[in-house]
Amino acid sequence: MLWSLIKIVAFVLAVTALTYGGTQLMEVDGGATVDVAGQEFTLSTLEMVFALGALVVAVWLGLKLLALCVATFKFLNGDETAISRYFDRNRERKGYEALSEGMMALASGEGHLAMTKAARADKYLQQPQLTNLLTAQAAEMTGDRKTAEETYKKLLSDDKTRFVGVRGIMKQKLSDGDTDTAMALAQKAFALKPKHEETQDVLLRLQAEKSDWAGARKTLGAKLKSGSLPRDVHKRRDAVLALSEARDILDEGKTIEAREAAIEANRLSPDLIPAAIMAARGYIGEGNARYATRVLTKVWNAQPHPDIAAAFAEIAPDESSDERLKRFTKLTKTTADHPETKMLMAELHIAAEDFPAAKRALGELVEKDPTARNLTIMAAIERGEGADDSVVRGWLTKALTAPRGPQWICGNCQHIHPTWAATCDNCGSFDTLAWKTPPASDVAMPAGTEMLPLIVGQTKEAQLPSTEVVEEAIVVQGEEAK
Repeated sequence: MLWSLIKIVAFVLAVTALTYGGTQLMEVDGGATVDVAGQEFTLSTLEMVFALGALVVAVWLGLKLLALCVATFKFLNGDETAISRYFDRNRERKGYEALSEGMMALASGEGHLAMTKAARADKYLQQPQLTNLLTAQAAEMTGDRKTAEETYKKLLSDDKTRFVGVRGIMKQKLSDGDTDTAMALAQKAFALKPKHEETQDVLLRLQAEKSDWAGARKTLGAKLKSGSLPRDVHKRRDAVLALSEARDILDEGKTIEAREAAIEANRLSPDLIPAAIMAARGYIGEGNARYATRVLTKVWNAQPHPDIAAAFAEIAPDESSDERLKRFTKLTKTTADHPETKMLMAELHIAAEDFPAAKRALGELVEKDPTARNLTIMAAIERGEGADDSVVRGWLTKALTAPRGPQWICGNCQHIHPTWAATCDNCGSFDTLAWKTPPASDVAMPAGTEMLPLIVGQTKEAQLPSTEVVEEAIVVQGEEAK
């Protein structure tokens, strides 16, 4: 609409300018005298301008006529294609001009203009392999998905453009959410061009979403061979796929095969926590406590994690609290300053009912890096030492509003997962989950957390309200809940 208005205004301005110029030329005195074959012609200034224009047109027509005469002469001399080449050159020139203008319009975001130019180029060139792609992309830009899909299907008939057609339809199916068809098309595009990086990535993501772990490992190997994936990244992701495959095998009840797959995943990437845990449990199932201890110690030294500690406890499930504390000391000796180690040792001391040692193991963690877990541990320590209920409830109040600490977070969309997975449940990204602390939440409790200590109690650091006030607040809260 705006472009049409601009063209109308430009036309009116051009006509106005020409009219004004002609009027001015008519008012100019003088002229020129031309002698032709003994006859004199007197031309005014305006007539001279028109004569000059007519001369330019005559010269242009003369050159065209000369070119046509040359083509006719060649035709008469036996060159049967001379005249057809003359007209073909003009058609090609117009066609390529329209094609280039269409590509510029597409790059500028003018989809409708690009479609018009593509139709003009197709009319002159008669080469659909050149114009169909422009038409399809312009149709997608204007939202005409039906025309785009029909045009992509036309590209399938030519070996040179088949990959482009398959890829175009695949992207449409992906945007429609038809992942089954998109995966079949991705496999076809991969077969046509195994080294195409975008196709490799799409196929790998879809295979991971469909739990086609064996196919995904083949695609990952193709990425390594084509040079689009560093060897260390390939090794890590291959381990992730092997682990996922092991989980599926375990779900099918094939315990021995699952153990072997888990051990293979751990061999490929020893620092992959879920793989190490599954491999260790496989060794425990075989009665090989030595190998299980070695695997878990290695991954704990790389990154301490509570699931590693749980698997380490399974190596000797019947040991006493003191024996377990002694055995875990060997696991944690190289990571004594890590928060996970401090919380683990505090929990072990609590199990052994050595509450002063538990508080020493926890150290200043609750002040420097308070989380829901270490504050809950502190509440347990206070309970074990015989502190008042209000003190215990005070620590639990803090735990209620404290950060949760490290979790499995997608590095692509920051979505938090309760357990590790090969693909993100939110954005579908592959191998993006990492054990880290999420960004601080800006969401506050509706009534404000400052009132909670008055309801459930305070820690030792704060002044406690009277027992009557606390009991009355709890009673009122209970009645309101009813």
